[in-house]
Amino acid sequence: MTLGNYLEDFTVGAVYQHPLGRTISEADNTWFTLLTMNTNQNHFNAHFAASAPYGRLIVNSGLSVAVVLGLSVSDMSQHAIMNLGWEEIRLTAPVFVGDTLYAESIVLETRPSASRPYAGIVTCRTRGLNQDGDEVMSWRRSVMVYRRDAPHDKSHFPVAKTGPLTV
Repeated sequence: MTLGNYLEDFTVGAVYQHPLGRTISEADNTWFTLLTMNTNQNHFNAHFAASAPYGRLIVNSGLSVAVVLGLSVSDMSQHAIMNLGWEEIRLTAPVFVGDTLYAESIVLETRPSASRPYAGIVTCRTRGLNQDGDEVMSWRRSVMVYRRDAPHDKSHFPVAKTGPLTV
């Protein structure tokens, strides 16, 4: 079984509703915020956030973006060589502790790589939705992915020194 799509698998206009959702916990938000040295108290000080316009902790947007990106990997970039860029990043609604994020993407363009014959470039629009169906973010992303016959991502699983698994 092969997880993910190669260049030849993508069709312009195809929509992927990525299979997993991810609920953001207070621990996720606090750890990410402190790990990244973000000192905005709206992310980790409930007393402070209570007096802000939303009246509660807001999930760090870096975490929200990273989760939605991660949710899209299984379909859009499992066989990526590298991300080439993000454009038009929009944070359209706040994400709160306890929200569950989902992601969906539409393929906008595909083309062979001019410099790497074993790869091509896929451009997509991805959006993140919360559990209520509200769009909380979107962006346009270009990623270089392998062609199906590229040797680079094959045969990387190690051979067990004790032999194959048996019944």
